[in-house]
Amino acid sequence: MTAPEAGRGIGSGERAAEQTSTFGFPRDSFRILHVSTGNVCRSPITERLTRHFVHERLGVLGGGLIVESAGTWGHEGAPMETNAETVLAEFGADASGFVGRELLDEHVIRADLVLTATRDHRAQVISMGHSAGLRTFTLKEFTRLVNAIDPATLPSLEEGLVVRSRALVRAAAALRGWLLAPTAEADEVYDPYGAPLTFFRSIGDEIHQALDPVVTALTGVASRA
Repeated sequence: MTAPEAGRGIGSGERAAEQTSTFGFPRDSFRILHVSTGNVCRSPITERLTRHFVHERLGVLGGGLIVESAGTWGHEGAPMETNAETVLAEFGADASGFVGRELLDEHVIRADLVLTATRDHRAQVISMGHSAGLRTFTLKEFTRLVNAIDPATLPSLEEGLVVRSRALVRAAAALRGWLLAPTAEADEVYDPYGAPLTFFRSIGDEIHQALDPVVTALTGVASRA
């Protein structure tokens, strides 16, 4: 048995399928859902850094891309932790207006890609059903898979950010059983809740390193840093 080709091209029939959602409804957006526990530390950092990095590359957060977050034990209506805001500010990202949310079925149903902080979060999302298994990854797991995909096999940005993003998720899902983590801990982003700013910064750096290749693959544009 041979491993699937990383990121094969898609045919006309598959491109037509790109115009409908998992549940058959027409749509022209691609929704990324970041998930952690309380939705006040890790997933807010990941959400706002994703938005920031996409804006840096494309000059705008648009093209049908929607980025949001929620928590499996989300602090509904809570503000982001102050240390998380500080970390985002140090990256030049906007933390304003954030409000915590508890993860609901509707969030998973709408999401085209779910990126979780830990394997436990991933398991919880998948256990909710909604055919979430093939589009739910830990952040670091998705990074590892994305790094194995040849960007030339993905649709160009001229074909649309939505089409390219959906093709990326399919390619990553096809590789999941072939590219395992070296250790169980390698796919974890640990919770900094209640920790000092120095630990928040280290978590912010981890998230930054994991997100950079993901956003590059989504947009087809490398970081200018």
